[in-house]
Amino acid sequence: MVNKMTKTIGHAAGKIWQYLDKNGAASVSKITNETGLNKNDVHRALGWLAREEKITFETSGRTETVSVI
Repeated sequence: MVNKMTKTIGHAAGKIWQYLDKNGAASVSKITNETGLNKNDVHRALGWLAREEKITFETSGRTETVSVI
C-alpha cells in the first residue's frame, strides 16, 4: 500500500518533470515558485527523480540548474 507521503512526492515529481520538460532547465527556486509546490516537496521530488535518473544537475558559477535527461 502506498502511503500519503509517497503519493505526495510522486505527484510533485510528476509536476516537476512536466514543468522541466516543457520549460527547460531551471533553478530549484524557480521550480518552487513556478509549480506552486512547497520547498520540502520539491527537494523530496528532486531526490526521487535523481534516483530514477530522470533529471540532471548542472552548476555554472553559483547557479545550479535542474533539467530532464
